[in-house]
Order: sequence, then C-alpha cells, then structure tokens
Amino acid sequence: MASNQHQQDELAAEETAGFKVGKQTTLKELETLDNNDESLVRWKQSLLGAKPDATDPDANNPDKVSIVELALESEGIEDIVLDLQNGDVSAKLKEHVFKIKEGATFRMRVKFKVRHEIISGLKYIQVVKRGGVKVSKLQEMIGSYAPNNPAEPIYKKLFAPDEAPSGILARGKYKAVSRFVDDDNVNHLEFEWHFEITKKW
Repeated sequence: MASNQHQQDELAAEETAGFKVGKQTTLKELETLDNNDESLVRWKQSLLGAKPDATDPDANNPDKVSIVELALESEGIEDIVLDLQNGDVSAKLKEHVFKIKEGATFRMRVKFKVRHEIISGLKYIQVVKRGGVKVSKLQEMIGSYAPNNPAEPIYKKLFAPDEAPSGILARGKYKAVSRFVDDDNVNHLEFEWHFEITKKW
C-alpha cells in the first residue's frame, strides 16, 4: 500500500505557480452561451469544430479520453508503436521490452480520442526507474481539446525530441510508469512498461 502511494506521488503532475483551473463548463452550456452574439457563435464553432458524429459506434463509449497509441520515432528505424486500445494494456506491455539505441535522438508520439466534453490540460507524465531508483521524470503538456468529429476523428501530438543516454553505465533495462491526466486530476490511463538501452537497435 505504501509503495503504491509513493508511486502515485511520483506521478503527480507538476503545478504551475499562480495557475488556477477554471470552472468546468459542459459542452452543451458552451454551445448555448451567448447565442444572440453572432461573432461569438462563429468563434465557438471555430473552437469546437463540427459536431461529433452520433452514428459513430465509438460515441457510446463513456470514457472522455481514450489513448489509442503511444509511439517512439527515431531516424533510420520503423516507429516502435504501443497499441493502447486493445486488451489488457499493462499485461501486454509487461511482457515486451522495447530496445532503444544508446545516444539515439527520438521523439514520442501519442494518438488519442476525446468524447462528450472538452478536455482541459491533458498531459503525459512518465517516471523511469532502474533497479528501483528513479532516474528521470518527464511531464509533457498535450493540451486542451474539443470532442473529436468526422473532420478530425483522432488527435495526434508529437513530443519534443529527446536523446537516449549513452555509455556502458547507461546500458541495461529500465522500468517506466506512464500516466495521462488532465487539469481536473482525472487519470485517463496509467501503465507500466519496460525498455532496454542497447548498443544497436
């Protein structure tokens, strides 16, 4: 129990000094707000995009956010893709160790869907450990998004480039725990995965 609480604390989102999360407003409230102001109506339409497709079989999914995939891109190799929408994600990822070449420049990519309401301040948090000792923590802001619609059925976000550690001491196996959370501290997905820093891809 204490170990699980410690992991939760490690994965807590870093807060920006002075930032306060605004009052949550439903999509319906936003759509009906200031309907007599033509310029505001046009602005809301540009912000929210087309209405979600009610005939989409995924429309009945109760989740506000579904993470479809997380991928690692690096020049000279095929993308390493983690499928996060089918089956038991944690069980699948615990069985597979991803290899990353030492010193390689890479970037992460995430694909996701938003349903029902606007999602505010979606972010990706990752804690990496080696031998039980934390070696890094990453927090990447993904952003705020309206529900997907037929014109944009899926969102994609590319993270900033990063560089794998190199040298004999850096090589070896690592454990990562990743979380997708929003400004309201709703945890949309959390999973454990493993990677190995190697001399070659």
